[in-house]
Amino acid sequence: MGSAPSADFFQPLKADDPAVVGGYRLAAVLGAGGMGKVYLSYTPGGRPIAIKVIRPEFSEDPEFRRRFQQEVRAAERVQGLYTAPVIDSDTEGAQPWLATAYVPGPSLAHAVARHGALPVRSVLLLTVGVAEALHVIHGAGIVHRDLKPANVLLASDGPRVIDFGIARAADSTALTSTGVSVGTPAFMAPEQASAGTVTPATDVFALGQIAAFTAIGSSVFGDGPSHAVLYRIVHEDPDLSALPEELRPVVTRCLSRDPADRPTLTEIIELCNAASQDPLRQGEDWLPRAVAGSITERLRLPAPAPTPAPIPTPTEVSAPQSPAPAAPAAPGYAPTVAAAAAPTQTAPAPGAPGAVPPGYRTPPPYAQPSYAQPSYPQPQHPPYAQPAYAPGHRTPPPFHAQGFAPGPPAPPRPKRTGLIVIGAVAAAVIGLVVLGSLLPDGSAKGGGDKASGGGSASSGAAQKRPDPQPVSYQGIEVPQNHQLMFADNPPRPAEEPTGAGVLYGHGDLFYYRDTMFGDEKFGTANGKLVLLNNSEKGSLETCRAVTRFTEKIGLDQLTDGSQVCVLSKAGHITLATFRGRSGVKEETRFLTVDLTVWRNAEAAAKNQ
Repeated sequence: MGSAPSADFFQPLKADDPAVVGGYRLAAVLGAGGMGKVYLSYTPGGRPIAIKVIRPEFSEDPEFRRRFQQEVRAAERVQGLYTAPVIDSDTEGAQPWLATAYVPGPSLAHAVARHGALPVRSVLLLTVGVAEALHVIHGAGIVHRDLKPANVLLASDGPRVIDFGIARAADSTALTSTGVSVGTPAFMAPEQASAGTVTPATDVFALGQIAAFTAIGSSVFGDGPSHAVLYRIVHEDPDLSALPEELRPVVTRCLSRDPADRPTLTEIIELCNAASQDPLRQGEDWLPRAVAGSITERLRLPAPAPTPAPIPTPTEVSAPQSPAPAAPAAPGYAPTVAAAAAPTQTAPAPGAPGAVPPGYRTPPPYAQPSYAQPSYPQPQHPPYAQPAYAPGHRTPPPFHAQGFAPGPPAPPRPKRTGLIVIGAVAAAVIGLVVLGSLLPDGSAKGGGDKASGGGSASSGAAQKRPDPQPVSYQGIEVPQNHQLMFADNPPRPAEEPTGAGVLYGHGDLFYYRDTMFGDEKFGTANGKLVLLNNSEKGSLETCRAVTRFTEKIGLDQLTDGSQVCVLSKAGHITLATFRGRSGVKEETRFLTVDLTVWRNAEAAAKNQ
């Protein structure tokens, strides 16, 4: 691979590759992976972009499509300095695709395979850059779950993390039983490899492996079959014997088998700065010269493929059977004669081979020559100028089919009036019958009987439902970044199953904590909250009456015994009583709540 020419970075399109994706004309193939194929294209303004087209077997899975749509929406919120932003997407087409900014640089996997291990300073700058990228990604409620050297690109001003969260769309779908693996075994965390558990700490473990891989030039858990590598990740310690001393503190902590022992992203950046003799500043000299040369090679982009606009043949231009498609020809217009008699015509006569004029250039896609026929000024249907009315004609009755038969109106028929009257009476009778069938019984009978209370009052009373009985749950412990669903009995803490994160998920009640800044929220992604004051007694009536709605409450506003009304969009009303936090000094924290749930207390439509 070290001798691969730069042309290998841009593979030509093959017969089975599409020419256009979502209106973007493809220029070359950038690569292929387990999820799909990546192409180079350009925006209308000429900026290069990378378009990932999802494999057909994923596209045919409805659950994948649903999750892919959620992941793309979450990824669109990620706008960091060390990520490739999402430019465009289509999650509902025949083959879903995602377009991101093109990063002119090799992947970390390619750079290490071609040039070997990188110097310590480059490793430290790479690590802090990826840590910042992960902070932005996690802040959008996404866990990357497939962080590996192939998903870290080396740009001239620092690393770029790509493909964040997209692997989540394929997880737990029907495709996982067909041999399609989610995540790369050599860079999985122990909890991910053994139980499939994925948290932000999972990405921290992968970051530690990436830092070691960059400094050593190989995986710290060795090579070989996937099952052997996964076994070593879960049960054995990594081989750090070749790791430079400066990198040991950060790599060792990131590779802790227990997620709670791994450092936060802020701590990783602090450890890297402490290991560097000079302040860490990203710049154009952050990579060795040989690796930086790969960036220059990738700046020589192939030109976009020409637009395949059809060149009009002489038959298409001049044949009588092919005029402008949407408008009739003007009187006396003869395309064949006009084309043959044009004084500047230098091509052979119409119908002869090679009738395209010399120097003819294919017109742009939106300016085809056939659209410029001189017949446009001729309106096809002049408004309000029907020729069917003779002089002196009077406007026919409203139900007359005017304009359908040209010429003078037909003479009146003697029995037509009688038929119209009979039809009108029949229509009126039918209308009354239909109207009567739609009205409540009391209304149809002119007020109804006295026993039922009569009419609409009786109907309204019958529709009023009794309030549901409350169900109480005591001492529910909710870990950070977990949520509760009130429809569950009992409500159990869980992560957002779509991977969007509790802030942007579907939880009725969640506990969110930003591990970098320590920001903690008590909120809902499926309704609204009201924090009750000391004078308000928590009850169903109170929760229905209060209107100081919000979606998130900082934990600094809550004390032991604070009560919060939660009104979910599904119609459930819950009184949540805060009972404090635990594990305050640990990486993973919990809060405890008591819940009183009135299920289906309101119509779901009222809270949409």
